[in-house]
Amino acid sequence: MADQKKQGVLGYVFLIPSLAAFCVFMFYPLFYTVYLSFFDWNMIQPQKKFVGFQNYVILLRDPNTWKILGNTFWYIVILLILNWALPYLVSFVLSFVVGRMRGFYKSALFLPSIISLVVGSILYTWILNPVSGPVAILLKPLGIRLPFWTKTDGWVIAGLCIITTWKTFGYNLIVLLAGISGVSPEVIEAARLDNVPLRRIFFDIVVPMSSATGIYVFIITIVQGLQYVFTPIKVITQGGPNYASSNLIYMSYHNAFTLFKTGTASAASVLTMLLFVVLLLLEFRFVERGVYYEN
Repeated sequence: MADQKKQGVLGYVFLIPSLAAFCVFMFYPLFYTVYLSFFDWNMIQPQKKFVGFQNYVILLRDPNTWKILGNTFWYIVILLILNWALPYLVSFVLSFVVGRMRGFYKSALFLPSIISLVVGSILYTWILNPVSGPVAILLKPLGIRLPFWTKTDGWVIAGLCIITTWKTFGYNLIVLLAGISGVSPEVIEAARLDNVPLRRIFFDIVVPMSSATGIYVFIITIVQGLQYVFTPIKVITQGGPNYASSNLIYMSYHNAFTLFKTGTASAASVLTMLLFVVLLLLEFRFVERGVYYEN
């Protein structure tokens, strides 16, 4: 009994370094952000002015906040299609349809994920240049002109999503491939012998049996819609034109380090965190119950 108690205490001792790092880099910034959201401060003045919920009221009354919230919603929706649904389908094709050069396809699709998103943003600024970019030159003989997507509402979100997808598609694909590889080949072969269409094999067998991995990729894709897209926004558009490409993360950054409105930036960060918590709760309520765990 004494040995068990000693082992329990020893386990907690081993947890101390991780808990300390977690408190320093997670809990302290979180609570300090919430604290700053109740103050008017520009990071220069020695005194902070307490304003209560005024920063939240300012944000919620600003029409640009609702526009940015809508942008964030579309970023998440588009990236769920491009970075979750599409990799799911491609991983199924690579696993059960493609016979030759499977390793080459996996390596080629994964390669961009090891390249900096800053580099990718600069590269795609040239590739998708509507005047002198390679895509514009190839489409010109067909009578198709690229829009000035960095200056056009709607198109700018689509362009930034393509850049983000170029970076993250390969990682999501490899993770989903690992999940699909856990599906029993005998089940797939039995379905093929019964002449079950590939469409039904995918939706009725592969997706349910790999749903544990699928829900993980689903969650990180939502994070990508909130966080990863920040880099191309910062490098290419700086939130323009007229906040048409900004999202909640960039709004927090812009308020803090461009306008020096620390309180408003902190309030925006808190609202972003609450949005993510709501999305997680909805996911656990309506999606998690259908996940298949083998063991």
